[in-house]
Amino acid sequence: MKIWVILAATVTCFAQTPSAQPAKGVMGEVTSVDSGGKQLTVKTDSGASYAVKLQDGTAFLRMTPGETDIKKAAPITFVDIGVGDRVLARGPVSEEDKTVPAKTVVVMTKGDIAKKHEQDHELWQKGVVGVVASVNPDTKEITITPRGANPKPVVIDVSGNPGLLRYAAGSSRFDEAKPGTFADIKAGDNLRARGEKSEDGGRLKADQVLSGSFLTLAGTVVSVDAANGIVRVTDLATKKMVEVKTTGETIARRIPEMMATMMARRVNGGAGGPGAPGAAAPAAGGAPAGMHPGPEGRPAGMGGPGGPGSGSGGGRNFDLQQALERMPPMPLTELKPGEPLIISSTKGANGTSVTAITLVAGVEPFLASAPRTAGQVNLGSWSMDGGIPTQ
Repeated sequence: MKIWVILAATVTCFAQTPSAQPAKGVMGEVTSVDSGGKQLTVKTDSGASYAVKLQDGTAFLRMTPGETDIKKAAPITFVDIGVGDRVLARGPVSEEDKTVPAKTVVVMTKGDIAKKHEQDHELWQKGVVGVVASVNPDTKEITITPRGANPKPVVIDVSGNPGLLRYAAGSSRFDEAKPGTFADIKAGDNLRARGEKSEDGGRLKADQVLSGSFLTLAGTVVSVDAANGIVRVTDLATKKMVEVKTTGETIARRIPEMMATMMARRVNGGAGGPGAPGAAAPAAGGAPAGMHPGPEGRPAGMGGPGGPGSGSGGGRNFDLQQALERMPPMPLTELKPGEPLIISSTKGANGTSVTAITLVAGVEPFLASAPRTAGQVNLGSWSMDGGIPTQ
């Protein structure tokens, strides 16, 4: 979640006074510093800008990300504040002229935040990722099947009430994840956990858990409404019509035939390819890993077998994800009726409409050669999820 959660906690600290008056102020990023005018311009998450007016008695405090005890904040001066720092400016807010005469300014520096993000990223990479096999509400344990060849089950202990986050519907952005509960986690979910591992790697005492229910379907194009960003497809598993909505966040790509063939060979364990024995018409199922957004506020690199942080070594799936990122966007006007697609999204309540996180064309060789289970495509251990948190 965003660093604001930490800054917001300081509001409670300030409010705990005998008067019990709720603290008021604004939180945001410093966009300009006016030394002569003793003023900061602060832009909030909502995009509004406020002039934070500093007085002779204004107190300046520096807190490190992860710390919520205001008593441990270090006193600083106005000159220590720079553009890009995060601040909580406490004082009466005038919404009319967007000003705040600040009594206290709590600062998290840009450098401290970057260092914390790097540390968090490393912790996630050292964690585990996989698909939920079972959930035990009595012991507060979750058993997952990790990614990679010959995976051994890992038991995630959440009895210590770690932070539980859940991807929002239609989004794989970590910064849009919402607080979750143990009851939200179901068998089949994708889950990443960080914390203390046992020596044999079979257990992990979690300090944070990130989970989500993701859906990947294979379908054929019925119609395209490019103006409104909508593609209607026939789901090859259910034979039902599904409306696929795309947004500015959707990764729409057309992959080369060679890449589709490579993907098919990986699912087949190195065998197969277009026209391989047993090939059949495309069908749905599974969820290709690596087909998820990456940088710029989106989680990246969770991938599938061999992906960064997967615990299986290597980086093959990360390469696939990076290849998709490097490809030029595909206009929806390129799509033709009858063309096969693979579409990834978060699971929603309505199975007839999804918001695409990724929409991939050029998948004919892959779908044609993938092995079948009960007549449907088996995409192996590839799995759609949001990835290593980057914010």
